[in-house]
Amino acid sequence: MAQTSGAPPSEASSGAGPCPPSPTQAVNLPVTRAALARGAPVTIVAFGSSSTEGAAASGPEQTYPAQLEMRLRAALPGARLTVLNRGKGGQEVHEMLARLESDVLAAQPTLVIWQAGANAVLQGMPAEEFHNSLAGGIARLQASGADVLLMDVQRAPRILHSTGFERLDAVILALAAETHAPLFSRAALMRGWDAEGTPYAAMISPDGLHHNDRGYACLAEALARSILGATGPSVMARR
Repeated sequence: MAQTSGAPPSEASSGAGPCPPSPTQAVNLPVTRAALARGAPVTIVAFGSSSTEGAAASGPEQTYPAQLEMRLRAALPGARLTVLNRGKGGQEVHEMLARLESDVLAAQPTLVIWQAGANAVLQGMPAEEFHNSLAGGIARLQASGADVLLMDVQRAPRILHSTGFERLDAVILALAAETHAPLFSRAALMRGWDAEGTPYAAMISPDGLHHNDRGYACLAEALARSILGATGPSVMARR
């Protein structure tokens, strides 16, 4: 899931300090790569709950989708690229499915980054129900022709003190393998930060659940590296 070579620290745009080094998580995004290679517009939909919407961020520009768009545009200045924030706080997978058509498919996305699981943990959703809802949504997104990139649960006190988070992490990992929708693992990312001396708490807001500005910026930095790695050297060479 993650390459062994690490990336050097980079400055978080929030000004809260540099991002700790982390391995680049290798993902396969063939639709996105092909669109960039031919110079087509690329629409990335960030789909999820409050972590995507940007709860606890100091402003809209500090959310991870906004930070991701900024970083991708800087790296690919010739690309016609847009990141849409379609996060809605408090929702879990079955509620997201109700707005999949209007909020995601209507935008004709090239790539959908689907962050899910935190509210399922907090609400005690059974693993089988979570699996079935997420699998159904992945199938609909893939049938539309979009790449799907899954994102698992953050390592925050309210998650770590809940029961069942490891079971739902396992469901997401299994679905990534079953559906060939790659996983960008926040769990692995934050464990790596912790191993490098940046504890989970440094990236989490005082509410004990959501990222702070630095956490969102460093999440976007790591995610941008993965997406850029998936575009391939031929795409990067054209920019």
